[in-house]
Amino acid sequence: MSDKGPKRFYKDVTLLEREGGFAVALDGRVAKTAGRAELVAPKALAEALREEWDAQGEHLDMQTMPLTRLQGFVLDAEEEGRAEFADTIVQYAGSDLLCYRAEDRDLAARQEALFAPFLALAEGDGTKLLVTSGIVPIAQDETALTALRARLEGMGTAELYPRKLLTEITGSAVLGLYAERDPENAFAAARLDEAFQAEKWGLDSEAEARENALRRDYDSVLRFLELGR
Repeated sequence: MSDKGPKRFYKDVTLLEREGGFAVALDGRVAKTAGRAELVAPKALAEALREEWDAQGEHLDMQTMPLTRLQGFVLDAEEEGRAEFADTIVQYAGSDLLCYRAEDRDLAARQEALFAPFLALAEGDGTKLLVTSGIVPIAQDETALTALRARLEGMGTAELYPRKLLTEITGSAVLGLYAERDPENAFAAARLDEAFQAEKWGLDSEAEARENALRRDYDSVLRFLELGR
């Protein structure tokens, strides 16, 4: 059985102005999401979507269209989905990766250097998270988590869903909210434990492939946020 995607069924990819942005049109017909909504986005993002569709070869490969997949999910998301996105982020904040320091002194020092600036950003926005050493869970202040939830509830789906994805990719609600402030250090913070182990024991091909896949997903979500502004 072939693992190729659907055959490309269009020649020209253009943008049509619509209320709220621009729609991707395939041979003049507006592309639809899985939920049958028109594939509409702000101009910069819409142009990137157009480029994804235009770059397809003889067969469509959705893995090479990350922005299209993200925007489709955003457009199809229901109100209940938004609440689930916020819940996920708050749950991660309750045991945030950045709040735990290793017993190994060298690793703990590197954690502090990478983690502290992002925790400071969260504190500046009203979410002060407690930090501990070791792996024993620490209960976070409910006031901080309530402030975080209030902030999330003020976000539109086009921001909240990518934030939820970044949180899952990095293992940290704080990084999910502030990764674009310093993308390289945010990713380094998220993968510090793995990098530390790789320095000691090396990185096998499967682990390297996982790291590369995570980085591609991370970069795609950050680009989606940037273009959607």
